[in-house]
Amino acid sequence: MQNNETQLKRGLTGRHIRFMALGSAIGTGLFYGSAAAIQQAGPAVLLAYLIGGAAVFMVMRALGEMAVHHPVTGSFSHYASYYLGPLAGFLTGWNYIFEMLIVCLADVTAFGFYMKLWFPHVEQWIWVLSIVCFIGAINLCHVKIFGEMEFWLSIVKVTAIIAMIIGGMAIMIYGFGQETDHVTGISSLWEYGGFMPNGISGVIASLAIVMFAFGGIEVIGITASEAKNPEKTIPKAINAVPFRILLFYVLTLFILMCIYPWNQIGQEGSPFVQIFSSLGINSAANILNIVVITAAVSAINSDIFGAGRMMYGMAQEGQAPKSFTKLSRNGVPWMTVVVMSAVLLIGVVLNYLLPNEIFVIIASIATFATVWVWLMILLSQVAMRRKMSKEEVKTLKFPVPMWPIAPILTIIFMVFVIVLLGYFEKTRIALIVGVAWVALLSITYFLSIKKNTSQTHQIK
Repeated sequence: MQNNETQLKRGLTGRHIRFMALGSAIGTGLFYGSAAAIQQAGPAVLLAYLIGGAAVFMVMRALGEMAVHHPVTGSFSHYASYYLGPLAGFLTGWNYIFEMLIVCLADVTAFGFYMKLWFPHVEQWIWVLSIVCFIGAINLCHVKIFGEMEFWLSIVKVTAIIAMIIGGMAIMIYGFGQETDHVTGISSLWEYGGFMPNGISGVIASLAIVMFAFGGIEVIGITASEAKNPEKTIPKAINAVPFRILLFYVLTLFILMCIYPWNQIGQEGSPFVQIFSSLGINSAANILNIVVITAAVSAINSDIFGAGRMMYGMAQEGQAPKSFTKLSRNGVPWMTVVVMSAVLLIGVVLNYLLPNEIFVIIASIATFATVWVWLMILLSQVAMRRKMSKEEVKTLKFPVPMWPIAPILTIIFMVFVIVLLGYFEKTRIALIVGVAWVALLSITYFLSIKKNTSQTHQIK
């Protein structure tokens, strides 16, 4: 048994875990990034979210099978090390950390955009710096305090989405907004160039941003080592959260495109704020801006937690600096929080130098890292099953559904998304940066890490 200096505290309940996953996955991708996906696919973006959501659900079930079978610190990095080899675990862990950093950069950038609604003359980078310092401080608190904050931030976000759906339906049914120069209603989905105005290629192109939007949900697996009764809380969270996220994404965007022409939804701030401002509901626009700011803070909070815990788990494996295992009196790996916050200061510099172009670049790079991690989760689960006897498989408490067809189809889909990044010019940089990052990690592993992980990996 580990002593308190190296032992994470089990302070997260089922509701903490469910809302952490919601907090991580419902953020900038929905409230800001959805505008870019809509521009590429038109109303048919709903199909992209349905397909992406189904694939993500399979990833989560694969992770859930392993997390319930072996709840360990480091989660999918540890599973990849054990079932696919130490190099795979090293690449998976550091790609996840890379993913969280990039997603955080996107979120802090979006935070700067949102604040412009109220403070148009204040430089964007100033807001980015302030939120990095604030979130870093929160993550140094006891995990229960962190979990409570994430719970309430996510409650605000989810309540606002539900209110927006109900409000949007009221606009459609009772005709609010008819004084504008566009129609409101379901007909808006095909009124402006058809349901699939850019063809199937537009839907395919939107997948890069759609998959980015779902990124972060895999934090559920990382919470297993700090969850009370993981055998019950993890399956409940995994079964509930993906469907809720899918419902929120699809239904929200459906309403959004019914009350506002899809081809007029731009990227100046959140499309949600833009819509209510355009309809003349200024107070609603201000309220929604508070909500999208809350969403960004929630997502950053959750992502720093996930990356920090991954660093901690990898440090225990000898795949990251040993200093990352140092815990505060509250049982928090404080060194990883400090490192994450310091790296996020890069976002301050980037927002100073490239205030307008930075978001799309960051989002596409995050997609590569996200999909890579999901692919490794799926491959680890397949490898685990292949090593198990029929008797052992029968003892699984949370088995993957439709085995082996569903996991194989999802693996093919993930490979397709990675290839897709290189096909389209706007996202090609993501594949280049992603491949270069994996190559750099591989070189680092063979030069300095391999000797530390040459011993047999065991699930502890």
